[in-house]
Amino acid sequence: MSTFVFKNNSFRYTPVSNVFIDKYMPKARGEFVKVYLLGLKYCVSGEIGVNSSIMANTLHLLETDVLNAWNYWNDEGVIKMIPVDNMNNYKIDFINLNEYQENKEQEVDLLKELENKDVKDMLQDIEKLIARPLSSKEMSMYIGWLNDFNFTPEIILLLIQYCISKGKTDSRYIEKIALSWYDAKIKTVDDAQLFIKKREDKWMKIRKILNYLGIKDSQVMKPQEDMLTKWINTYKFSLEIIFKACDICFERINKADFKYIDGILTSWFKDNIKTLEDISIKDNKKGYYKRSNSLNKNKGTFNNYEQRNYNFNELEKKLLGWDK
Repeated sequence: MSTFVFKNNSFRYTPVSNVFIDKYMPKARGEFVKVYLLGLKYCVSGEIGVNSSIMANTLHLLETDVLNAWNYWNDEGVIKMIPVDNMNNYKIDFINLNEYQENKEQEVDLLKELENKDVKDMLQDIEKLIARPLSSKEMSMYIGWLNDFNFTPEIILLLIQYCISKGKTDSRYIEKIALSWYDAKIKTVDDAQLFIKKREDKWMKIRKILNYLGIKDSQVMKPQEDMLTKWINTYKFSLEIIFKACDICFERINKADFKYIDGILTSWFKDNIKTLEDISIKDNKKGYYKRSNSLNKNKGTFNNYEQRNYNFNELEKKLLGWDK
């Protein structure tokens, strides 16, 4: 069990920096975000410290998840995690992310960077693409990607073109895409083009499925998008197989239900279904077994009855009283 001691100021609310929300939260695991927010709440509410067991029970996590979360935020530079002894106890110091971000942006000397012809040309090309002048903050962001993300000017320009193709030119959206490219370990223009192709191929299929179901893109929430992605990328089903599952869903419940369709496709995936012919074979087998069981049941109730052999001449004599 570990104990975490917070360097704190007492508040009646928990202030969360927009820098954390915009820059760090989107790429972090959910349980890590939960640990950060709960720890921040303890810190600003005047708690001296809390042990990992309490945090784990409060958040329904394992103690190892709590420790992994603090290590993650320490590596990201969001907190300072300082060991206080050899018993896995730590001092947690929350970094003022607003000041940290401002200082980091000030570290970029724009005048000096603009002396680099490649950098200057890149920024001018970006301005042409988005059809407006760049602010000093935006310039610092793009220049920072060259160092922090190891992007080349060509990758950054390709990223901007991709965002424009989506009708997005605001810096927050562009930064979000840049973070996703960084997480995907994109290092070259070829990497970026392959990433774009895979994403566009997936969304082209998703749009066709949604159109088949009569649903608009804007109506799809993240859990539904995750299901669609699973059908396409994990199960690797063709559109005709997915359409078949949609047809069955409509036939049975007369509406589009993602969970119902997911249940059908998951069953087919477990049965190694690959084609429409495989589905037909599976259905025919089910029909055969039903008929076979029905015949066996009838045989058990009638055909297995022990039949008697009668001497009809003797029976007639008895009925007429001729046997006397």
